Amino acid sequence: MTAASAPGKVILFGEHAVVSGAVALGGAIDLRARVRMEDMPGRTQIDACNLMLRGFSYDLVSGQVNSTEAANATRYISAVLKEFQARDLRVSVESGIPVASGLGSSAAIVVAAIAALNCHMDLGLSRKEIASKAHEIEKAVQHGLGSLTDTTLATYGGHCLVSSEIQLIDLPGLDLVVGCTRRPHDTMAEVERVQSLHRRQPEIVGPVFQAIGAISSRAESLMREQRQGELGELMNINHGLLEALGVGTRELCELIYAARGAGRALGAKITGAGGGGCMIALPRPNGAAALTVALEQARGTAFMVRTGCDGVRVEG
Repeated sequence: MTAASAPGKVILFGEHAVVSGAVALGGAIDLRARVRMEDMPGRTQIDACNLMLRGFSYDLVSGQVNSTEAANATRYISAVLKEFQARDLRVSVESGIPVASGLGSSAAIVVAAIAALNCHMDLGLSRKEIASKAHEIEKAVQHGLGSLTDTTLATYGGHCLVSSEIQLIDLPGLDLVVGCTRRPHDTMAEVERVQSLHRRQPEIVGPVFQAIGAISSRAESLMREQRQGELGELMNINHGLLEALGVGTRELCELIYAARGAGRALGAKITGAGGGGCMIALPRPNGAAALTVALEQARGTAFMVRTGCDGVRVEG
């Protein structure tokens, strides 16, 4: 049996503006997806659990399934197996990354699956080739939408700057509290809606994008110098600009204001495309527990993460 795991991610700064050429800053987080491969002669089966779905098994040969969600949830694994013409395997998938929340769950699953298969079948893929193939597969499954940022961070870990290309950077990790609305978001729809607004109001939205990009650039130096108070201020400003673009929701804003109020966060903002999904908050020293309680009292699911964690790794 061979196993591999890969991390999820958060976008710290720069959502939406990055689509129009501004800089974004992202980091891998210590929530991971794990994929195990073992030989199963005559069958190819995917077992999945902890994907915020009921546990299920889906047999690719017979089509037997005990959940209507199974085919959708396993489509990434199916695409990996098809790409490498792999069969006669039992593939087990576990993930602590909430799905459809902007935390890179699909990229982590694809990267972990390729890494596990690479070891199990002795394919000889380099880390760079794993990242490239993972992006290609995720993009194909998502009909052209797959995020290069997500698959890069899932493969390499750490932090990265994103503009016309992705640059891995060495920064100290951040301890954050994530608040999840339990409302899935549609990244493609949110990106298109903001870009449509930009086309209709270029003189207004263009400067908003520029301001968001300037925040990302400034945030890099503040993270390097560990100036948490100023970093929190930038999170609040970035969130206000995202609200101006229309990607906030009532559920997200309730969590954000709960974080800043009762949770006494230094800063809080949407992470990802918005329209649902998650927000992130920067706690004061020794304040993570109170912040978590505040988010849960605001009807969110709250958990701590640390950015800058390791990328994909083979675990057995």
